Amino acid sequence: MDSVDPSDGAPPTDALSAVFHLYEVRRDGDRLLYYGDALVPERMLLREVWPAFREAGYEVQVARTNGPQDVLVARPLDNSVDTVPWKNLLLLLLTVCSTLFVGANAWYYVPVDTIVANPLSVLQAWPFTAAVLGVLLVHELGHYVMARYHGVDVSLPYVIPFIFPFGTMGAIIRMRGQMPGRKALFDIGVAGPLAGLAATIVVTIIGLSLDPMPIPDYILSSGGEVIIFNNPPLLDIIARLINQPVAYGSGVSPSTDVPLNPLGAAIIDLIGEPAVSSQTGVTVHPVIIGGWVGMFFTVLNLLPVGQLDGGHMLRAMIGERQETVAALVPFALFGLSAYLYYGRGLSINESVGLWAFWGLFSTFIAFNGPANPIDEAGLDRRRLAVGVFTFFLGLLCFMLVPIQLLTV
Repeated sequence: MDSVDPSDGAPPTDALSAVFHLYEVRRDGDRLLYYGDALVPERMLLREVWPAFREAGYEVQVARTNGPQDVLVARPLDNSVDTVPWKNLLLLLLTVCSTLFVGANAWYYVPVDTIVANPLSVLQAWPFTAAVLGVLLVHELGHYVMARYHGVDVSLPYVIPFIFPFGTMGAIIRMRGQMPGRKALFDIGVAGPLAGLAATIVVTIIGLSLDPMPIPDYILSSGGEVIIFNNPPLLDIIARLINQPVAYGSGVSPSTDVPLNPLGAAIIDLIGEPAVSSQTGVTVHPVIIGGWVGMFFTVLNLLPVGQLDGGHMLRAMIGERQETVAALVPFALFGLSAYLYYGRGLSINESVGLWAFWGLFSTFIAFNGPANPIDEAGLDRRRLAVGVFTFFLGLLCFMLVPIQLLTV
């Protein structure tokens, strides 16, 4: 690292004088390292120096060191994408492949040996892949666009390939820059759920309008484990508004005549009964599952804890009191799990384990907390109203028992 003259193209150091006793400035690649002693707590230090560094075109953060000195790290703001995002593209390609395979086998009833003999047979599941990845990517792109609008350094979305029943674990983006203020934190946090729900509603309408899927005879005569995807209220509302069914035929009891696909995931309708009737042999179109995924992921993302969208939104809406709410979230989820187990008599596979897992997960992420904005100015009434409305939409996507794994 080389020493740098603070006046030579670096952010002005007079912004530091009242809050940071500066000893030396060094350059490390494109970063500037300001060595000295902080005269105020870290949050106050950043609040005081951030505007001057931002105006000069730099992002500034406090480095964690083991030495006696404090270090401010400034790096140039760069919101461009100059290189090909190979990691993002590779993960997207892998996730397209995983969702095509899962979609073809679990939702379009293409046997594994057929896929092995003709890998292109998975392409018939492209509507399922487009629906699932569409709602997830639109959600993350909502965050991405709003972060760019507010000048926050953020990565492109990373989608995560997985196995059954959807072929993906979702998508994430990485916030690398400092959050300018509560307004920016709210806008970025709320943009994902609203964009994702808009895509979810479109996908759900399309899925409900498509013809039902026929079920092969060998599926109807099978037995084993089935996965029941229960219906969120929002899906019921959409179905009623466009006058479309969410089930076909008279249905059958999950304990008797439920069809099983070759990989152990039952294709059942979205209200807790099989979407397949032994009389009709049809099921809802797989595109509807994209809508179900969008609604379920919205519920999880709107939990008001940690780095989840709900945590960011509530932090922006009520300030540091959000930490009190976040501390209650794990207890609520563990309580929900206990209620289903002891009060409803459901098993670990009937969403008891699901809510217990999220209770444990929320306990860990609650300690990290949401992003701390530089500017603590409160939100205007319009943003507060949008936040309340978004949480209300999240309630319309909530299911007490989202998933049940049963043996028939």
